[in-house]
Amino acid sequence: MDNNIIWYLEKQVERTIINLKKRNMAGFFVNDEPELKKALKELINENSVVGVGDSVTLLETGIIDFLRNGNYDFLDKYREGITGEEKRHLYIRNFSADTFMCSTNALTEDGELYNIDGNGSRVAPIIYGPKQVIIVTGINKIVRNIEEAEKRVRNYSAPLDAKRLGKNTPCTTLGYCADCRSPDRICNDFTIIRGQFVKDRIKVIIVGKNLGY
Repeated sequence: MDNNIIWYLEKQVERTIINLKKRNMAGFFVNDEPELKKALKELINENSVVGVGDSVTLLETGIIDFLRNGNYDFLDKYREGITGEEKRHLYIRNFSADTFMCSTNALTEDGELYNIDGNGSRVAPIIYGPKQVIIVTGINKIVRNIEEAEKRVRNYSAPLDAKRLGKNTPCTTLGYCADCRSPDRICNDFTIIRGQFVKDRIKVIIVGKNLGY
């Protein structure tokens, strides 16, 4: 990668982590998956209960297998053969988990988390419940402000996610958001997290590569 681009990205990450701290959230930077897993071993206690939200990023980085193979009580929503009712039960248990992990749709340089969810099972535990929330995000999800965050998510992240999930929505045909009223619509819950009462309850780990949508 060009050294000037590396410099720009480093400055962007630096600003973001500083502003997360100002909002009572912790920010970390890791270069790759091995550094990410090392950080998680330090942040997550063994034998603790760990839940996850739907996340391409966690799958891409191998974190789901990391949790399966680690010494954790992992609430595995991805296990083979899981029923809809069993999955719903795990979603409820996520609220009392020691750690809840997921990604974010966008992260502003001002330290805000922007997310769109279909049924709230991912954003709800981020907001309230688990003792610790760990957000893993690629560097590609950092944007300048909330306006850029919404534009990115509605016209890039959401159509890709709807396509991945096999949804019959206008965006899976058009490739951008039409603010539809489709029964398959996944853009139902819009959340912006601008701070926390409990210092460092939310921890954001930025990985120095493009991950997820």
